[in-house]
Amino acid sequence: MSSEMVPAIIETSNVERKQDLSEDQKESQKPRLDEEFEPISKRQMKKLIKQKQWEEQRELRKQKRKEKRKRKQLERQCQLESNSDGSDRKRIRRDVVHSTLRLIIDCSFDSLMVLKDIKKLHKQIQRCYAENRRALHPVQFYLTSHGGQLKKNMDENDKGWVNWKDIHIKPEHYIEFIKKEDLIYLTSDSPNVLKELDESKAYVIGGLVDHNHQKGLTYKQASDHGIDHAQLPLGNFVKMNSRKVLAINHVFEIILEYLETRDWQEAFFTVLPQRKGAVPTDKTCESSLHDKTSARVEGGLDSDSSEEETSRNELDSPHEEEKQDKENSTESTVHSTP
Repeated sequence: MSSEMVPAIIETSNVERKQDLSEDQKESQKPRLDEEFEPISKRQMKKLIKQKQWEEQRELRKQKRKEKRKRKQLERQCQLESNSDGSDRKRIRRDVVHSTLRLIIDCSFDSLMVLKDIKKLHKQIQRCYAENRRALHPVQFYLTSHGGQLKKNMDENDKGWVNWKDIHIKPEHYIEFIKKEDLIYLTSDSPNVLKELDESKAYVIGGLVDHNHQKGLTYKQASDHGIDHAQLPLGNFVKMNSRKVLAINHVFEIILEYLETRDWQEAFFTVLPQRKGAVPTDKTCESSLHDKTSARVEGGLDSDSSEEETSRNELDSPHEEEKQDKENSTESTVHSTP
């Protein structure tokens, strides 16, 4: 073997060795199916799909936000043009008449709620604050027993609450600074029905979001403290498909609306959301009476008897019933005379 061929052979062997090493490195860098790609659960798969959809719809959301801003600008512009006298929010705020009624949200149930419900309570309190600020007859708004999870959540997610105006936020329980004889606890479990609002009183709303897990708790607290209690006259004016327990902000808004209109029915139907399926009680009675009447007519009853039965069912008060009874007895006496 010549001396010229030896370096060439060495160089070739070195190149082959490098190629083998690079191939080994590539093999080592390839992910092992058993180690890297573990089976994905359904929950993780859903999260990945949602994340993908979120990313895909980013531009669409951006466009919607732009359209919403433009729409609001147009609305403001139209409002300014329609107000030829130059009226605006500041002028309207001068017409506000503050009510002396005190409305308290009792936050002493903090330890009975999980964080998810605490966040819902915080949002409902924000709604109450906003509605009271824009109301024509704002109430004296109190937030009592403020602390624990609620305060922590507000500090973390709504630091501006410390600058809220026209609200009294106190760590003390309301019983410590308001006379007991001035207090009325609003609870759906109370047998007493509220007829009208006394603006010299302080009405308490239980700050409890529990999805009906703690039944009768606010009523029990009112009874234990020796406080008067009552429920809103919801059943007198409204027929609902769902249960009659209302959200905190709904109770708050109904009271604000009543102070403005002095009409319970109007207050209920202005505030209650459509999902509650609320209808006036008089319409419910009319529809049920119509159904009963048509059923009797189809059953072969004559028109006189059906009209008489309908007129009896349409009586709304015991006084009218007594009057009808007297008229019936008079008629029977007249018919019996020769």
